[in-house]
Amino acid sequence: MPMRAFRVIAAAILALWLGLLLTAGGASAQSCSLSITPLVFAPVDVTANAQVDSTATATVTCTGLPLQLVGVCIDLGPGSGGATDATNRFMVNGANQLRYGLFSNAGATPWGSSAWAAGGAAPVGLNVNLSLGGTGSQSVIITGRVFGGQPTVAPLAYASTLSGIDARIRYGLLSFLLGCNLLTISQTSSFTVSANVPPTCRVTANDLNFGSVGVLSGQRDASTNLAPTCTNGTAYQVGLDGGVSNAANPTLRRMTKGAEFVTYGLYRDAGRVQPFGGALGADTLAGSGTGLAQTATVYGRVPPQATPSPGIYGDTIVVTLTY
Repeated sequence: MPMRAFRVIAAAILALWLGLLLTAGGASAQSCSLSITPLVFAPVDVTANAQVDSTATATVTCTGLPLQLVGVCIDLGPGSGGATDATNRFMVNGANQLRYGLFSNAGATPWGSSAWAAGGAAPVGLNVNLSLGGTGSQSVIITGRVFGGQPTVAPLAYASTLSGIDARIRYGLLSFLLGCNLLTISQTSSFTVSANVPPTCRVTANDLNFGSVGVLSGQRDASTNLAPTCTNGTAYQVGLDGGVSNAANPTLRRMTKGAEFVTYGLYRDAGRVQPFGGALGADTLAGSGTGLAQTATVYGRVPPQATPSPGIYGDTIVVTLTY
């Protein structure tokens, strides 16, 4: 009789132990999630014709049995802005596009997706080693690059969203080095790539040389060029100040040598009728940017006047581009 009671108790204990084991096993199946910070570019001056890089962080967090190794592959597809391949994605604003690429290894390796054959680039893999508590995470840097060579892009805010299959992980209980196609469990995420192209202008100037003159008994003409460069569609005005003498009349500027001077004028037209000064909307030169360097001609004239002593006469003009 005591032996029979012992067997019942042992069976009850065995059944309880099996129940706990099965429950613990079901709760410990590996599970992973992906989060990606927004990828935001600093203002992009497309007229500078230089690449601009920025970064985002992709973090994979996994849970499961203690000390498991979970292999993960991160797929990044074309996004809502579209793409031709992994290095030629697009942020968009309406019909306007800004070209960029996504890379790993600090911009050295294009980042693609196994679900995007046209991308021409592989996903990025990593292994997450779970702790004794059954948790673990790994982070990897996504490098975004807006390429130079896009000077005619309009000054607008651009964006593309990667979500669903375009921002997903595949994972499983084996190293990613064995191949991403062996990782059969998937989870998706979402993040946005954005950039602002502000209205931007710059201008370069060439010297104006009237040459050598013996006697100032007749007028002396010369011209030079300015090169304003503004983002596509940006309205601008180019103005010239009054020089060292701070002349209020653009046609009565002075080239000086000590206390002596030669009077001259600067004009916007070849006929030397329209003065070229710094009063916005009055005697400045107006234009609209194309994203490329444009040519603005400055026409100079030295009128007949009393001839000062021989020497080199000069003046310095400040060119101001307002937009």
